[in-house]
Amino acid sequence: MSDFKPTFSWLKQRPLCLLGFGFGSGLAPVAPGTFGTLPALPIAFVLYLAGITGWWLAALCVILFGWGIWICSHTERELGIMDYGGIVWDEMVAMLLLLAFVPFHWTWWLAAFAVFRLFDAFKPWPIKWLDKRLHGGLGIMLDDAVAAGFTLAVLHIAARVM
Repeated sequence: MSDFKPTFSWLKQRPLCLLGFGFGSGLAPVAPGTFGTLPALPIAFVLYLAGITGWWLAALCVILFGWGIWICSHTERELGIMDYGGIVWDEMVAMLLLLAFVPFHWTWWLAAFAVFRLFDAFKPWPIKWLDKRLHGGLGIMLDDAVAAGFTLAVLHIAARVM
């Protein structure tokens, strides 16, 4: 079943998988992780306008992380494929977490997006170590959370230097 390619029709019949695929953004034929991170931006924008920022947004991300373990595990089982690249709930939650702690300005959001994507794509230690050793929903979610932490550290250093 490793040749299976999910479609939007397939996702619509499986609501949890639709969430796991970032509302379909994970179906992108190239760079699904990058495309899957994008929905976090308008979601964060709406949350900011609603006053859900900072630690409130971080608390929401903790809940979304917990749900993500379940959503990603379920999506993996439905696909029959381990750690499928189109499962992008983890990228969305990690990006939302980042945006909880960066200024509400497009330059910071762009920097957060770019640095996070670099950490997620290149997976330096310990991100790669976690990615190889933890499986299922927890493994899918945790490596991106660590990449978000690394991104926050880089952005914090950049803010101090600037």
